[in-house]
Amino acid sequence: MARTHQSLGSTKAAAFFSATLLLWVVSVLFEIVFNKRTELLSIVAGGCFYQLANWVIRFCVSRDPLFVNTSVSLLHSAITSTSVIFVLVNQWSVTGFKRMFDHKQLVEGTWPWAYQALCFSCGYFAYDQRDMLKYRLYSGFIPSILVHHLLLLICFTLALYRHITINYLILTLICELHSVFLHVRKVRRMAGVRDAKSRVVKVEWILNWIMFVFARLVSHILITGKLVKDASKFDKGIEWPLAMLGMAGMNFLNAFLGIDLFNAFMKEKKPQRNDAKHDE
Repeated sequence: MARTHQSLGSTKAAAFFSATLLLWVVSVLFEIVFNKRTELLSIVAGGCFYQLANWVIRFCVSRDPLFVNTSVSLLHSAITSTSVIFVLVNQWSVTGFKRMFDHKQLVEGTWPWAYQALCFSCGYFAYDQRDMLKYRLYSGFIPSILVHHLLLLICFTLALYRHITINYLILTLICELHSVFLHVRKVRRMAGVRDAKSRVVKVEWILNWIMFVFARLVSHILITGKLVKDASKFDKGIEWPLAMLGMAGMNFLNAFLGIDLFNAFMKEKKPQRNDAKHDE
């Protein structure tokens, strides 16, 4: 009975998120075709690129849907992290650190290559949402990963349509530096490397925690603080409420991610402790 209820909940979640993804695709195609927004073709390019990567890994490495999905996610995190660092360093060299984070610059301006990077990443989230729905790579009545992707697709696309808060959204993608180590850990475990005593595993966990704190937790809190501080500088409209809603959702998910990460860390350390007791 419990399994039937869980299956029904999963089916309803799949129907809802499939419908929202379809609406998103129709919206983007409408903007490109009828409103001649050719700059949005980078979204399509991003989706196609990551789908192609999916096929290459599936046919050349493994057919396991979870392994393929995680490997493509690792590729996305690496590309996005590199892109964000490039955009930030390039802008820093042009305008200097202080002017970069001026309110007007963050809300109305667009740093070189920031728009394309955001579009390409947006294409990935659409691809990943479809891939997870296709292979049921999620769990729970309200899957947090699907909620996360839907939230990002809404925020990113509205910003891209209106050419506003692009630079703010680029800053939120700094968290992809941490995602690299999340995906490395999953791939490493699927490859059978699970020895907690291994130096590689220890270094990976150290970097994982450092990136979680600074690239994800602290960076998102600072962005939220900047939004609160500059609230009066926003024009009346949906920009500030939507930005605050998006960051509240991100911080909420970060808190749960931190709990999951801690539990995973303790679980991975348990065999090591049990081995030590056995030796005694």
